[in-house]
Order: sequence, then structure tokens, then C-alpha cells
Amino acid sequence: MSSSSNSPGRVIALVGAESTGKTELAAALARRLQSAGLDAVAVPEYLRLFCEAQGRTPRQDEQRGIADEQSRLIRYAAGRHAVVVADTTALMIAVYSDYVFGDTSLYADAERAHAEAALTLLTGLDLPWVADGLQRDGAHVREGVDERVRAALQRGGSPYSLVYGLGPARVEAAWAAVCPLLGLPAGAKGSGESGESGEATTHTSRKLYCTECLDPHYERLFSRLLGRDPS
Repeated sequence: MSSSSNSPGRVIALVGAESTGKTELAAALARRLQSAGLDAVAVPEYLRLFCEAQGRTPRQDEQRGIADEQSRLIRYAAGRHAVVVADTTALMIAVYSDYVFGDTSLYADAERAHAEAALTLLTGLDLPWVADGLQRDGAHVREGVDERVRAALQRGGSPYSLVYGLGPARVEAAWAAVCPLLGLPAGAKGSGESGESGEATTHTSRKLYCTECLDPHYERLFSRLLGRDPS
């Protein structure tokens, strides 16, 4: 089952402070949804691609463009797939623009864009902080970011489910929130899923990430980050 321009796919948005497992969780959810027979795809975090390509973090004047591109990637994927798992939304760009630059001007548009998501998963602060190149500032920023994310979700009228747990437990917590949205029975498992890990194995015939929605330059970059050649 795929989506169409008249009936956009359902978006599952992952938001949360740095080093709270959003990227790994987005991939795990997309794999498990695929194994359950759904046309699902993950949309990568555009900010990560920007930082890798530019070799630096963005300036204040670049924040809006990054937020807009993140929203574009999600909408593009939603026009072509039944379910989209978004590894962050424009809301996180607005939050960090506020936290780093004291610029609150991105919130209104970001909150409206985020409200298009059918489900929001907020990743908790229970994971240990891990360095990740240019993108992460330190464990000390996580509480302030988490507070801003929650406030923005409340302002935008976007209800959310909290996701906690280590390893497979985190995936299971997210999956429990996803099943009712998609009409899947509680505890549903995909045909290629490993019972021990709680994650689905990747079907090689399916694309896990929406690479076709990326600019060719970033598609190649993202493929290198994943450790494979572009398809």
C-alpha cells in the first residue's frame, strides 16, 4: 500500500533532545513497519546532512532554510508512502534556534508543520549522552532543550507519547504507541522480526530511508553515512 498526493501518508514524528536515540529508533520503527507489511519509510534528519556536508553547524540565518527543508522532505515522503517515520521535524530546528541563538521566530511555522504529524514520539532523557561530531553540545543542554520541546508541542496542540527504555525496550515502547494509530493489534510482529531484539530485519528489496526525496548531493552523502553506495 502506497500513498498518493490526495491521501498523504501518516507521519510519525520523533522529537527530543540530543543523544536520546531518535535516529536509531526511527530506523527500527521503519524496519518493523515494513516487516508488518506496511509501505513505510524513514526520513533522515536534514540538519545532520547539512553539518556533514558543510563541516560546521549552521549559522542563525541558515536555520529557517534547514527547517523548511526538513518539512519538505517529510511532505515529499508522505506523498509517496503510507507511513513516514520522521527523524525529527522542523520543530527541533526551532527549539535549537531558540536555545543557541535566542531566536524564537521559527516556532510558529515549525509548530504548524509539526501539527501535520499523526503521532509524535518524544524520546526521554534516560539514555546516556554520547558525543556525535558537530551536532552535540553536551549532556548539560538536554534538559533545557527537552523543556522547550514540550512547551512547543503544547503550544502547537500536538499530543505526544513519551518513549523510555534501553535497547529493545525503547523500540517496544514506541511500537506500543504506533500500533493503535495504524490499526495494528497490540504486540504485532513483522514477518522478518527478531524476537530477541524486538526489531525487524531489513528487507533488501525495500528502501529503509527516503533517499529519493533528497537532493542528489545529500543522497550520496547520506549513503556514505550509512556505509553503503547510493541506490
